[in-house]
Amino acid sequence: MRVLLEFPYNIRLMCSANLTYFSICVDDGPGSLRQGCRSKEPLWIVFEVSGTIHLSSYLAVSSYKTIDGRGQRVKFTGKGLRLKECEHVIICNLEFEGGKGPDADGIQIKPNSKHIWIDRCSLRDYDDGLIDITRKSTDITVSRCHFSQHNKTMLIGADPSHIDDRSIRVTIHHCFFDGTRQRHPRVRFAKVHLYNNYTKNWGIYAVCASVESQIYSQCNIYEAGQKKVAFKYLTEKASDKEEAMTGCLRSEGDLFISGTQAGLMTESADHCMFHPSEYYSTWTVEPATADLKHVLQHCTGWQNVPRPADQKVDS
Repeated sequence: MRVLLEFPYNIRLMCSANLTYFSICVDDGPGSLRQGCRSKEPLWIVFEVSGTIHLSSYLAVSSYKTIDGRGQRVKFTGKGLRLKECEHVIICNLEFEGGKGPDADGIQIKPNSKHIWIDRCSLRDYDDGLIDITRKSTDITVSRCHFSQHNKTMLIGADPSHIDDRSIRVTIHHCFFDGTRQRHPRVRFAKVHLYNNYTKNWGIYAVCASVESQIYSQCNIYEAGQKKVAFKYLTEKASDKEEAMTGCLRSEGDLFISGTQAGLMTESADHCMFHPSEYYSTWTVEPATADLKHVLQHCTGWQNVPRPADQKVDS
C-alpha cells in the first residue's frame, strides 16, 4: 500500500535556494528562525537539532520559504505560523501543540496567500483552530497530516461577510482526523476537494458545508463514534445576497463504517458542484479500504524520516 505525495497546484521554489540552518533557541535577531522566515530571499530552512520552539507571538512566514523538519523532531508551542500575503511556501514534517490565547491557530493562512503546501505535520490542542484558510487565500494543499486532541480543527472561509472567499480552492488528502470534534473542515464559499482521508470519532460532525461552499468528498473513510452523521449543512446569508444559502456536498466512493450515516441532502448537488479536473489534470485516488485506513493511522503526521543528503547547506 502506497500513500502518494501530491501537490496539485503549481508551486515554485527557487532551485538555487540553499538549505540554511537557523537557531531554534533564539526567538529573534541574527541567525534566528524568525529572521529566516521573514527574509525576502528564497530559503529552504532546516534544523540541525531537535527541540521545542515556544513562540511568544506568531511566526510570520514570507514568500518562497520551505520550513523542513525532516531529519529532526521540531515542535512549535505557544503560538503558530502566520502566512500573510505570501506565496510558494512549504511546511513539512513539524509538530504543533499547545497553542494558547485568543485567536491561537497552529497555521493561519490569511489574507491573499497562495500556492501553499502543508505536508506530514502533527497538530493538536490549540485554543482556536489547527489550520485556518481565509480571506482570499487559495491553491492550498494539506496532505498526510495528523489532527488530534482538538475542537475546531480546520476552517476554510472566514464568515458570510467575506464574499471574496469565493476564490478559495483547497485540496486535503491522506490526512487522519483522529477524534477531533468538528471542522474536518467547515467550509464557507470555497471549493474543497477531500480525498483518501480518514475521519474518526468526531464530536459534532465530520464535514460541514455552509454558505455557497462546494465540497467534493472522494474515497474518504468516515468512522463515527457516538455522533453518527458525517455531513452537516449550515445556512448563512452572504453579505451581497438577499437570501440565505447552504453549501453543496458530493460524496463519491466514500466508506461509511461503524454505523455512520452520511447525512447527504436528498437533492442532487451536481448542478452546483465543481470537479477537481477543472483545476488540476491528474491526482491519484485509492479505494477507501481497511488497508488505506491502516496506512493513514500509522503514516500521517510527523515521521522520523531523513532529510535528503545531497543538498548544500549554508551554515
